[in-house]
Amino acid sequence: MLASLVIPCYNEGDNVPLLVERLTSLQEQSSDLEFLIVDNGSTDGTSGLFIDAAASHKHIRTVRVEKNQGYGFGILCGLREARGRYLGWTHADLQTDPADIVRALSLLSAERRPERVFFKGLRQGRPLGDRIFTAGMGIFESVLFMCPLWDINAQPNLFHRNLFKSWKNPPHDFSLDLYALVAAHKMGYAVRRFPVEFTNRLHGHSSWNINWKAKLKFIRRTIDFSLKLRRRQHL
Repeated sequence: MLASLVIPCYNEGDNVPLLVERLTSLQEQSSDLEFLIVDNGSTDGTSGLFIDAAASHKHIRTVRVEKNQGYGFGILCGLREARGRYLGWTHADLQTDPADIVRALSLLSAERRPERVFFKGLRQGRPLGDRIFTAGMGIFESVLFMCPLWDINAQPNLFHRNLFKSWKNPPHDFSLDLYALVAAHKMGYAVRRFPVEFTNRLHGHSSWNINWKAKLKFIRRTIDFSLKLRRRQHL
């Protein structure tokens, strides 16, 4: 198996059928790609949809987390079950197209050492306020870790499984995106960014990008984790 894409879902019952439909169409573009949909402790009856998806599509697998322990925890559970040589993740809300992972895989052939490259999206089409927020966090993180860290929460992420094997005590929340990108830089991986379209959610709402109060809470959590990570001697 060339690559595995992990997609964590928490109470995304309305989006799962659309997601499965999109993933099914992608199978025709890359037969060597598997999808792991993680039911990250959902309470809205999403599990039944996951079971149906697993039964109907050979390249879609499901992972069940009984109790939600964070966005990153769900991703890590999926990564541990993945079979691919390359691993990655994206969101289930379809704000970024899962097809972006196919684009990332197509970039592998242009790399002399693809196993030493970290591919990551760069979001296009976001509101001005969100871009300002993201830029501010990027400047703070770049200065703190002394490496370029822009649009940290952009999707998808794609990298060789050796990078995943090197992680030590990765975070279980949204800081996982930061952790993975910093780890790639510190271990000498070449980071390749490529533009991805960012659209509105079709169903549901973000768990953190609701208003400025929620964003400030997210900032405090991220800064706290960042400072702890910076103090550690190794990742």
